[in-house]
Amino acid sequence: MSRIGKQPVAVPSNVTATVKGQMVEVKGPKGQLSFACPKEIDVAMADNEITVKPRDDSKRAKQMWGTSRTRVQNLVTGVTDGFTKKLEIQGVGYRAQVQGKTLKLSLGYSHDVDYAIPDGVEVKAAKPTEIEVSGADAQVVGQVAAEIRDWRRPEPYKGKGVRYADEFIFRKEGKKK
Repeated sequence: MSRIGKQPVAVPSNVTATVKGQMVEVKGPKGQLSFACPKEIDVAMADNEITVKPRDDSKRAKQMWGTSRTRVQNLVTGVTDGFTKKLEIQGVGYRAQVQGKTLKLSLGYSHDVDYAIPDGVEVKAAKPTEIEVSGADAQVVGQVAAEIRDWRRPEPYKGKGVRYADEFIFRKEGKKK
């Protein structure tokens, strides 16, 4: 039994949710999102709650039960509050700035890195060393943050690079004489 899957997903009053077969569509103040549940899962809506149940006792149905419930919860959370990932840049001369729909990163390369910001995602650089990625879709926000981080991952000796705000970097001791 999935402890997460058993819990119903509450739909707030400012959100409209519809379930058509395997498709769950959610509209709210921050936009509209949808998710196609796997065929092993039954989705139903009653009394402003969406319930997710496995169709049978197969291994795949049990695996997808909690995952599907969490994905539906992320739809509701995304259209009401949204998701945010914070990134920090450390290193001499490393900085970021937003110019229209482009994030310009100076990360120690011979050229600046221009990252095109996708639709549905908002990127802010309040300080040159802080980036905030926000949007309604949790998967897209996480993917954009990971792609920005991949341009210069934090290295273990000095800690230079782009890191998540809550990330801990294991530091190594340098070479000794």
